[in-house]
Amino acid sequence: MQLIFLSIARDELVEAKLFYNRQQKGLGESFKREAETAARLIKERPLSWQIEIDPVHRFILDRFPYKMLYIIRAEQIVVIAVAHQHRRPDYWIDRVQGQ
Repeated sequence: MQLIFLSIARDELVEAKLFYNRQQKGLGESFKREAETAARLIKERPLSWQIEIDPVHRFILDRFPYKMLYIIRAEQIVVIAVAHQHRRPDYWIDRVQGQ
């Protein structure tokens, strides 16, 4: 199964990495590595994580207050958001309709 990011979700990932690099040198790279691990685990076992709002699953990152939200299609896993867990909790819901 293929894992893809919506361009807006990829932008959120880059923005978070830049934010953490501004906070502390190298912290953004740590965030990126954790996000890459999350993406790999999602790809390996897409049904293993809870449903946030049907049909959207969530993977909560360990070290950072972010979650990856994704939808499973026939042959694809689509990451629709890389969202901070405490800011604007439902801003990404409109993205579900387009998927």
